[in-house]
Amino acid sequence: MTTQGTGTSLEHKVHAVRLGLNRGRMELVQSIRSTQDQWFYMFTAALTLGYLWIRRDAETGVEGIPFAAVALPSILGALIAFGVVVGPAYSLAMEKEDGTLLRHRAIPDGLVGYFSGQLLFHSLSLVPQLVVILVPSLILFDGLMADPSGWFTVVWVTVLGLLASLPIGMVIGSLVPGVQKVGMWGMLPIMVLAGISGIFYPVQQLWGWVQVVAQAFPMYWMGLGMRSAFLPDSAAALEIGGSWRTVETVTVLGLWAVAGALLTPVVLRRMARKQTGSQVQAAREASMQWVK
Repeated sequence: MTTQGTGTSLEHKVHAVRLGLNRGRMELVQSIRSTQDQWFYMFTAALTLGYLWIRRDAETGVEGIPFAAVALPSILGALIAFGVVVGPAYSLAMEKEDGTLLRHRAIPDGLVGYFSGQLLFHSLSLVPQLVVILVPSLILFDGLMADPSGWFTVVWVTVLGLLASLPIGMVIGSLVPGVQKVGMWGMLPIMVLAGISGIFYPVQQLWGWVQVVAQAFPMYWMGLGMRSAFLPDSAAALEIGGSWRTVETVTVLGLWAVAGALLTPVVLRRMARKQTGSQVQAAREASMQWVK
């Protein structure tokens, strides 16, 4: 009986994951076809390329390395972190309000499927955003990638950074009382972290305790990992300790990823258990009043 029950439970989980991945794939297709999302990609790319072009002659502190080669990797790290924190937070908060999560809870292992779908959707949603920034950058600016092997580093930093950051967004979306609060608890902290994580200027210019805070979160390490991918070894002199600290990058991002994988399902289950149909209805009415 135990073996049969275990097998049935495993089948439910596998089926839930398949349904979740299929849902994530359909959401991705809808997103790519969405005019609103297309404009968002273009707007983000225009801002990034405009900033790099305006400051293309700025000094970097290392002879022979253009400003774009230093700034672009940091910006990519920040965009990845921003996208997989704020995006899932908004999605989860909205689907908590409209009853989607309540319906998932009624399905065996429905939350497992939901998490799988969100992971696929938000992971692959990064691809068009990165493409519309990277392709024009490679055309407009010289010396962006010092060594072709750096593309391998780009891949593993992106994957690890995604696994480290996405659970943060889902936890925020689970805990906030409504969509209107995501800006305060999601977007605002990410903007603060972007300001102290060495994205726009060296983190060494900040107070010592701020440097410690910045290095406690994934965004700093994603920016550092991206810079190690694009820049030559000589540019490591600009970093803390004069090194790319690859082992530390893997360790910190890996710890965040493991912690997120363990914590997020627990938070989702507790949130779903507390949610009722009357709460969903009340949230809908509150959101309608806010829109008015």
